[in-house]
Amino acid sequence: MNYVLSDEEARVLGALIEKELTTPDYYPLSLNSLMTACNQTSNRNPVMHFTESECAEAAEHLREKNLAHRVDRGESRVVKYRHVVYETLNLRRPSVAIIAVLLLRGAQTVAEIRTRTNRLYDFSSIEEVETTLDSLMTREPALVVRMARQIGQKEIRFAHLLCGEPVAVAAAVEADDASPPPRPNSQNEERIERLEREVENLKAQFEQFRRQFE
Repeated sequence: MNYVLSDEEARVLGALIEKELTTPDYYPLSLNSLMTACNQTSNRNPVMHFTESECAEAAEHLREKNLAHRVDRGESRVVKYRHVVYETLNLRRPSVAIIAVLLLRGAQTVAEIRTRTNRLYDFSSIEEVETTLDSLMTREPALVVRMARQIGQKEIRFAHLLCGEPVAVAAAVEADDASPPPRPNSQNEERIERLEREVENLKAQFEQFRRQFE
């Protein structure tokens, strides 16, 4: 089965997953509700502008790839859609939550993933996020990739692979092929990784503390 999605299909799938977890009383989604979810300006990167026909086309393509189903109810002429990621990709809720935020918001750090999945799944720690990411990266086929550190970025980011390999990863591979890699200083790298982990833990703790007053 081919799971390489277009950007439009990825947005529709992410929206279906998000609404299934956050507004179950209004799920499955009608085409109009699905279009509204795809066109949200909050919690979306990039912001997209679907027409109803574009949304319907993307949803139908997801059906063909067995990632979504159409719900036809006899008492109503309104067609609704639901995702079937749990069944088709054999995923549990923590993994599905991560896939959703990566589909909707692009590549993110571990700390960002933990913060932004809080409405979808409440990860107990940074370590739980890392364990779930590892499972998504090591499965066959992999659904998530750890991106090469880009110039100007201090933290490692992770991206989904449902639309193919991210451009930034391909560019990093090309750069590695063009010139020999520098000799790593393993002691410095370990120190940087340890400091980054401490910063991510502090960010997560602060976000958890801040939510107590919302």
